[in-house]
Amino acid sequence: MAKKRYDQNIINEVNESLAVLKRGGLLLYPTDTVWGIGCDATNAEAIDKVFTLKKRKESKALICLVSDMKMLNQFVEEIPEVAYNILKYADQPTTIIYDDPIRIAENLIAEDNTLGIRIVQDEFCRALIRKLGKPLVSTSANISGEKTPMRFPEISQPILEGVDYIVNLQRKHKSTKSSTIIRLSNDGQVKVLRK
Repeated sequence: MAKKRYDQNIINEVNESLAVLKRGGLLLYPTDTVWGIGCDATNAEAIDKVFTLKKRKESKALICLVSDMKMLNQFVEEIPEVAYNILKYADQPTTIIYDDPIRIAENLIAEDNTLGIRIVQDEFCRALIRKLGKPLVSTSANISGEKTPMRFPEISQPILEGVDYIVNLQRKHKSTKSSTIIRLSNDGQVKVLRK
């Protein structure tokens, strides 16, 4: 299979972002839904910085993004069979909350030992995650309790100043909504938490 060729802007932004993530920094970046605050999902100190910036309680879990199904399999103990069908037929970005995440920073995992993970469709995110070789934390670019910004200009000053790097892509793009969230239990239960 031929290697995908990315636009030079994407390559430059991936390289800048990667350097920030590797030193435990925070990114402000466009995703396949809304703008996100992110860091390396295996770096507990970086995740603490996200909670601090968002003024969010650690009991409120964050989600993370993976590049593909192969990466998803590396970070979840057991993927319920139904997840494959949900992801195959999903017509919009879909975050699934799985039981028993593995190889992830402890402070990213919810108290009930679950983690929301989305296979990202955005070209920049996918390229960045592949180069990082690990999942990327993704949480909306707002202080906890404030409205989720749907466009870059709506992101508040404290967030803009609180990250280590702002990705210079898609600044004019308007998101229509956040992802669908589905809770999948290993016992086969499926629950739609956000459509």
